[in-house]
Amino acid sequence: MNRLPGLDLLRAIAIAWVMIFHSYIIGGWGHYGGVEKIGWMGVDLFFVLSGFLIGSQVLKPLSEGRALSFTDFYLRRAFRILPVYLLVVAVYFIWPSMREYPGIQPLWQFLTFTVNLLIDAGHNLAFSHVWSLCVEEHFYLLFPLLAWWLARRPSVWTFAAVCMAVVVLGMFLRGYIWIHFMAPVKGVDQNSYGNAFLEGIYYPTWSRLDGLLAGVALAVLRIYRPAWWARWGQRANVVLAAGMAVVGLAIGLFQDRTGVAATVFGYPLLSLGMGLLVWAGALENSLLARARVPGAGWLAMVSYSLYLSHKLVFHGVEAAAGHGLDGHGVATFAGYALAVLVTGALLHYAVERPFLRWRGYVVGRRSRRSIASEVPAQAGADAA
Repeated sequence: MNRLPGLDLLRAIAIAWVMIFHSYIIGGWGHYGGVEKIGWMGVDLFFVLSGFLIGSQVLKPLSEGRALSFTDFYLRRAFRILPVYLLVVAVYFIWPSMREYPGIQPLWQFLTFTVNLLIDAGHNLAFSHVWSLCVEEHFYLLFPLLAWWLARRPSVWTFAAVCMAVVVLGMFLRGYIWIHFMAPVKGVDQNSYGNAFLEGIYYPTWSRLDGLLAGVALAVLRIYRPAWWARWGQRANVVLAAGMAVVGLAIGLFQDRTGVAATVFGYPLLSLGMGLLVWAGALENSLLARARVPGAGWLAMVSYSLYLSHKLVFHGVEAAAGHGLDGHGVATFAGYALAVLVTGALLHYAVERPFLRWRGYVVGRRSRRSIASEVPAQAGADAA
């Protein structure tokens, strides 16, 4: 898929929003109209973007009757995800003083992307934001297999049933956790209440599939119903306005972020709103696609390195100059932001980009070999 400026802008917004949230937690941002308190929603925007982009990559060949190369798909994901990730993991375990919190889950959980399923939120919060990468890794692992299975006999009703099952199961599981593990300690033990929320509702993969599903649904619409996609392209800003309205409703519902209503209904509602925003961003006629925000494309490009490293950098800046920056509002945030951007740029250009180039060489060579092996076989079939 060609780069879409609207999606780059949304990706830039998502990473900035997440960093503002984490900077606020350690005191680097301060209080600015409440936007810093809901920055965690940037992760849900990332989920929708990933669902749409990965869904499009997987579904495009299947829709054309071509075989999906699982090897190529997993190779591309490995080259994209692992190099800089393993480097950051190494920093966390080799230099414990760099951690934003003292406690951390065992190394094997980071290497198997199971942190979000096994985390002890009361004691091991260092590098805990990797939970969202774990969710995406589980998606990368299972979605191609599910897509291949569904594409054998494409059916609108089967796809709709799978989508409904994912949403309903997520609502049921979150509601069950809230009733049986959170409600009994609400107002009695706030630590247990908060840990139960993180461990049972906020982090686990099965509770957070709504955003990825919304993105996949958009990919299905774009690839299998191109006429509908083109028709709505003429109403791109209506889609954008609807997305903003639905996200606004979700923000209202999440005023009590750990309440039962937000727990059960909030994530599907938020994902719907983010899905509409991503839809608008992918339409050429939308304001998002036509907006030209300086630096947004670059921020989107380095967002993965920023995501992985920003808490390490926040802690480093706080340890080195935190007292000197405290109480200076925007200047304080600027100090943290500059350090994060420099570190993210170094990781991207020194680690990510070289491996992405190597990925292009390896996957391209595999593709050429595959084509070369198919030509003689086809020639033999034609001669027969």
